[in-house]
Amino acid sequence: MATVTPGRTGRTAAKSSRSSTTAGSRPTKTDIAPTPTRSLRLWLQAVLDRPLTSYHLVLGSASILVALGLMMVLSASSVSAFMIYDDAYFYVKRQAMFLVMGVVGAIALVRMPHHVLRVLGWFGVALATLLLILTYTALGFESGGNRNWIDLGFTSIQPSEFAKLAMIIWGADVLARKDKLLDQPRHLLIPYLPVCGILILLVVFQGDAGTAVVMGSIMVGVLFVVGTPMRVLATLGFCAVGGVVALFVTSPVRMRRLAAFLDPTADLNGANDQANAGMWAIASGGWWGQGLGGSRQKWGGLPVAHSDFIFAVIGEELGLFGSLIVLALFLVLGYAGLRIASRSDDAFRRYAAAGVTIWFMVQALINLAVVLRLLPIAGVPLPLVSYGGSALIANLLALGVLLSCARHEPDARTLLASRTRSTKPRVSAVVGSRRKSA
Repeated sequence: MATVTPGRTGRTAAKSSRSSTTAGSRPTKTDIAPTPTRSLRLWLQAVLDRPLTSYHLVLGSASILVALGLMMVLSASSVSAFMIYDDAYFYVKRQAMFLVMGVVGAIALVRMPHHVLRVLGWFGVALATLLLILTYTALGFESGGNRNWIDLGFTSIQPSEFAKLAMIIWGADVLARKDKLLDQPRHLLIPYLPVCGILILLVVFQGDAGTAVVMGSIMVGVLFVVGTPMRVLATLGFCAVGGVVALFVTSPVRMRRLAAFLDPTADLNGANDQANAGMWAIASGGWWGQGLGGSRQKWGGLPVAHSDFIFAVIGEELGLFGSLIVLALFLVLGYAGLRIASRSDDAFRRYAAAGVTIWFMVQALINLAVVLRLLPIAGVPLPLVSYGGSALIANLLALGVLLSCARHEPDARTLLASRTRSTKPRVSAVVGSRRKSA
């Protein structure tokens, strides 16, 4: 029979108790309080993982840009509108009307079925080509040195703005149909490259080099997203550079703009007038700006301040802080667009989202570079912000396409489908109860 020593057993138990207490009190990773940086990162990750985050990012950033643009159009154009039309609200009322039209069109595109949108791209390219050709007829007229407008009697339109969107939707459909054949150059480039080239050449012969560069960037950017070999992209890049050089060499106006860009002190009352006025406006804004409506350059120093150079007025009135807010909003919009393109499981929506995003980012970059004297004057408006009916409506329609692609991300599509299924029984119950009571 074994004997048990009580003292030893007690000491062993006490030791075990102390060991368990020590081990239990030792902090683990789960016991350590999260740092503010880690908490912020986890919260941001949780927000970005939500199914409709891309949709809300596009809608939120675009809505703020449009609202800011409407406000700045009023501020930048009030003086010239009163002097020309005796109505300080002339331009902003027209911009608001264009905004309503564009929002209605965008909502229609968001709800439009997939197959209808793809068919619409073919009609859009045909219509855009016809309208671009009409600019060379008696209906076309010149504005700002470019013959890129059509007079319809009751209003005028700029077909090249709508040609960008038509080229994106049609190109996305063509490339999506050939998705499994795009490793062959023949299927990759035909008919996408010739049709896009015709649209770009029609714009080039109008004299609108800035819009042609944007359209060329869209074309090359979509080909890059598709996975075009670098040797093909390099060839297209060399052709594009040669085309831009030819545009400058063959145009005395562009050569004067280039000379003025290279020498800011030359032709101060001519080619350098607008560029220098824009820089003066931005420089006088400082950190916080002169206050909304406090711009001095809009009193005649900055020509057409509410259009291509509206960012200069933003810098003058809202300062560096307001300018950085605008840049941040465009970065959010660009991030959301690329996120939609990368998450889409449908080739058409992937290419369409990429095309719209490239359009907005390239055009915004060119406009900002021109205002900051990093590029010669190109006559390209700031998307969603600058004054212009054709540009604003086309931008809003493109946003409608981008929002439609966001709603069809795999997770978003599943969530919206579940909401629809859960809503139908409720609606049926309500209808049934009403019928019984009747």
